[in-house]
Amino acid sequence: MLTDADLEVNVLEFRHRTFQFERLADLADGPYAVFTRTETETERQLRPRLLHLTVVVPLAWVVLDSEADVLRVGRTAATVGNPTEIAAEPSEFEEDGRSWRRAAAGPAGYVYAPAERADALLAAAGRSALGLA
Repeated sequence: MLTDADLEVNVLEFRHRTFQFERLADLADGPYAVFTRTETETERQLRPRLLHLTVVVPLAWVVLDSEADVLRVGRTAATVGNPTEIAAEPSEFEEDGRSWRRAAAGPAGYVYAPAERADALLAAAGRSALGLA
């Protein structure tokens, strides 16, 4: 089991990006780790927007890859495909053998959640419980 220190000093590698640990949220089905990242929408635009990305993952799924000094969702570190701009990413995809869903979070943000739990997590009550409302 990861400690708070493990979460705070390491970044999560997800979708060819790194995310910083934000907080833990205790929900009915267990604790979730919330990771965030801010990046520009695209460098090709004259005035790119800042995008706020959030990954919500059950804490039990987060593992420390001590060789690479990063956190991962699962043990195989199998990120499929090449890095793409957020707008080009599919709304449903697979990462390390698990299905994920990406949903808009306001005008300049997205939340990634496990597909099997996405309906509950991305609903208004779920977002509020996670501190995303």
